[in-house]
This record gives sequence, structure tokens and C-alpha cells, in this order.
Amino acid sequence: MDWNRWHDRYDAPDSPLARRLATVRERVRLALDDSPPGPLGVVSLCAGQGRDLLDVLPGHPRREDVRARLVELDPHNVDAAREAVRSAGLAQVEVVAADASLLDHYAGMAPADIVLLCGVFGNITDRDIERTVDACTQLCATGGRVIWTRNRKSPDRVPLICRWFEERGFEREWVTDEQQFQSVGVQRFRGRSRPLRPGERVFTFLGYDRLRSAT
Repeated sequence: MDWNRWHDRYDAPDSPLARRLATVRERVRLALDDSPPGPLGVVSLCAGQGRDLLDVLPGHPRREDVRARLVELDPHNVDAAREAVRSAGLAQVEVVAADASLLDHYAGMAPADIVLLCGVFGNITDRDIERTVDACTQLCATGGRVIWTRNRKSPDRVPLICRWFEERGFEREWVTDEQQFQSVGVQRFRGRSRPLRPGERVFTFLGYDRLRSAT
């Protein structure tokens, strides 16, 4: 899978992915609006080109408060995200070329006020989805938010993902309605953050094509 060219789908205005991206951006904007005064931490797993955060932050009143770390493995997407950061003058945003499944890469940033898990859950197994949800208790600060996405292909895993979050102290703040094929969810963490466990790998990114073949 060419994950750099895959991002071209976002440029088709009426595509489901373009609508999903618009929804994620709106939820990022609302989360920033609702965050308490002072420094804000954001981490993004499998960040791609960072379009969800990097298209919101430059014009947002809280941009100077935000310190962010985007973790992405594809080198072309890393280059695109770094160029977007440079163009916008976002000195407090770093783009790390690394395997986002390793918790080591969030040391010094976790627990964060906003955790972005966009384009992850549709590319990993159910077991790894639950492991990643569990890891969010390390990645997300108390009172912080996880913004995530998942398609509703049969079997629809959105209700199960919501349940897994809720079992771990995350309140369901908002989820797109069932008619939206590309779902976006926001969970607010009401529990107590756990210490980060360096060396832990929480998922294996298969890609939706390989995942579909495997199942």
C-alpha cells in the first residue's frame, strides 16, 4: 500500500474520507476550544501527513499553547507533515519518523490532553484495537480526550470500541450517527492516567487490505 498516495483521497471533496477529515478537524477545534488555559499536549498515532491537526492549529487562538508530537512511519508522509509544520511556523510541533505502536515514542508527552487515533482502528485486529484503547489510559491525561475513527463495515466495531473505552474510564462524549460509514468518536477520560510503559508495543499495523484478506 502506498500510504502517501492514499492521502489523495482526502482531496476529493465529496468522498467519505474527506467528510471524515472535516469532522475530525471540527472535533479537534472543539477540543482545543474547551481545553483549560495553559500548555496543551497533543499526540497523534499513525499521523500520516497530519492534516487533521496541522490544518486546524495555524489559525486557532490556542496555537502557541500547544506542544504536539506526530508519529508516522511512512517517509513521504513524514516529509509532507514536516513541510506543513515549517510552512505554518509551528515550532512546538514535532514529527517523528517511527513506529507509532511503540509507547517509547510518547515519553515526555504522555499523558496528553488530546490523543489522535485517526486511521488506526480500521487497520488493526480487534485484539489490537482493545490493547490500543487500554494504552490510552497511559497516553491520555485525566480530563483529556481521545479522538478516533473507524469505518462501519460489517461487523460494525464502533459499539464495541465505545464499550472498551467506557470499561476503562472514558466517557462517550460524541460519536457520529450510525448512518455515517466513516465514523468519528470522542472519548473523555474520567479515570486516572497510568504511568507510561516503555518498550510496550500495542498494535501491529496490517493495513485494511491485508486485514480484510486475513479475516
